[in-house]
Amino acid sequence: MPEPENEGAAAGPPAPVEPAAGEPTVAGATTPDAAAPPVPEQAPRRLPRAVGVALATAGLLAVTAASAAVTVAVGKPDARPAAAAAPAPSKATASASAGAAASATPSAAPVPMPTAAPAEPAPASTVKGTVSGGKHEGDLRYFLLPIPAGGESYGPVDGMAMSDDDVAEIFGKQDGIMDILKSYGYKGGANRMYRTADGKAEVTVTLLKFGSTAMASDFAKSYKIKSLDPFDIDGDSGGRGYLKAPKQQAYTGSMSGISSQGDVQYTIDVDVKGTPDKALLNELMKRQREWLTTGG
Repeated sequence: MPEPENEGAAAGPPAPVEPAAGEPTVAGATTPDAAAPPVPEQAPRRLPRAVGVALATAGLLAVTAASAAVTVAVGKPDARPAAAAAPAPSKATASASAGAAASATPSAAPVPMPTAAPAEPAPASTVKGTVSGGKHEGDLRYFLLPIPAGGESYGPVDGMAMSDDDVAEIFGKQDGIMDILKSYGYKGGANRMYRTADGKAEVTVTLLKFGSTAMASDFAKSYKIKSLDPFDIDGDSGGRGYLKAPKQQAYTGSMSGISSQGDVQYTIDVDVKGTPDKALLNELMKRQREWLTTGG
């Protein structure tokens, strides 16, 4: 069967986005015929590049995955207005002040110091979850890798629960995609997107919960980025990473990691200026795996 082609644009974190060098393809389709429809244009801020995904289940479709546009802009508080300048004193006032100063006895009265108001504590998260024997219960957002100190969240700090439409958007809203997911016992999704404290990278964590550990593992194994060569994730024998280096260091590079832990499949996408460092993805994948294993 001929392989359909789709084109996706990279996200634009701190650097200009490199023009698309090629078009990802779909491979491993086991059901016929029709080419997948083109992926619709995405919102301005989006997850990394379009990718080809093969979901290898008997009698199911192979689909083309496109970047999700599940992003909420973060508002910032308005700056305080500048203080008005004090009016200049009149001549009469200046003369009276000078006379008073001349007759007054100098004193060493202390100058009062302003007292800083105590910072209000951040509101405690009400998102809860538990894990036992690889089975995750409660709010799936609880198991999203926490934002590191100084990181800036795009959207709710607790992350976002994903609707079926949100999840289908990851895969280009291909016909039958939710049926494919449900064949693995799909139960729900959640994601979080944040910028690192140094402003150099944007990280998106996506969790998909399935019917069992075996189903999540099978889905992770069949989830492939067809346009890129995989590399091993250190410390995760079942995990795979994919890296796309920019043609110029002024452009944005990207990498993705795919793995599973218990009944949850997780994907971590990283956009960064220049060629990405695999060590960053390895560390994020390791931390996410530990968080899913222990529940924090």
